[in-house]
Amino acid sequence: MFQANAMLALAAAVLWGGGDFSGGMGAKQAGGAVRGTLRVVLTSHAASFCVLVTIARIVGDRFPHGAPLYWGVLAGVLGGLSLTGFYIALSRGAMGISAAISGLLAAAIPAAISIVREGFPGWLRIVGFVIAGASIWMIAAGDNPEAKPVSSGTTWLAILSGAGFGLYFTALKFAGVAGIVWPMATARIGSLSTCSLVLLGTMLAGGRNEGHPGWLPRRAVLWALSTAVLDTSGNLLFIASTRAGRLDVAAVLASLYPASTILLAAWMLHEWPTRRQGLGMLVAAAAVVMITL
Repeated sequence: MFQANAMLALAAAVLWGGGDFSGGMGAKQAGGAVRGTLRVVLTSHAASFCVLVTIARIVGDRFPHGAPLYWGVLAGVLGGLSLTGFYIALSRGAMGISAAISGLLAAAIPAAISIVREGFPGWLRIVGFVIAGASIWMIAAGDNPEAKPVSSGTTWLAILSGAGFGLYFTALKFAGVAGIVWPMATARIGSLSTCSLVLLGTMLAGGRNEGHPGWLPRRAVLWALSTAVLDTSGNLLFIASTRAGRLDVAAVLASLYPASTILLAAWMLHEWPTRRQGLGMLVAAAAVVMITL
């Protein structure tokens, strides 16, 4: 029988995959460089923050204090930096390998932390976690005739982003004891502050802007707003999932998000899934069953 945290995590995976696709497209429309990508992240997170604060005020949630507040802000710092690196990697045309590497690390790090803190989850789930990891790689790293060769710089961006995502998931778990909406809002405070400082630093270090006077193209803004809706909804579902059950289950299942990224790329960019990717999705279904039994 499906557990509540498993269903919420799978729903988060669907939305996160869409958000990552939108973010990658937004970064591409913004030129693919660091400053343009940072503006996409800032636009998305600013819109998200405004909506989250409005919701929290309407429902009457109390602003968190102490450790949950600090964990939320830390999650935002890690998430903002990781998203920036990940979107740059996606914008370089290597969506598959970037999503695969980041997805594996994003699942492995919180799963390991969860096992240490929450105890051994059972051999069936451990095998399910391993199979899920294999499926993430099969889905996201399948050969694609439209894909560009992957540079070492792009690979390292994906590795660092994936590690950052794994720590971000863990920090959100600890922040989530204060609720669902405010922890996400405090995370946006962290990401907005960090990405703003990084953007300011790149502007001071590099002088004039990269070919345009500091604003995003209209299409990049639309992609950023789409990312705000999808990514924020996915994050809220992930926090709810960690509150409903184990962090390792939530993190591993939510890390199946490359599947929806690849499917969106197939639909909108005509980068059709290969047989390997299709098989990976079947393997992922088997892993989901093993994890949720």
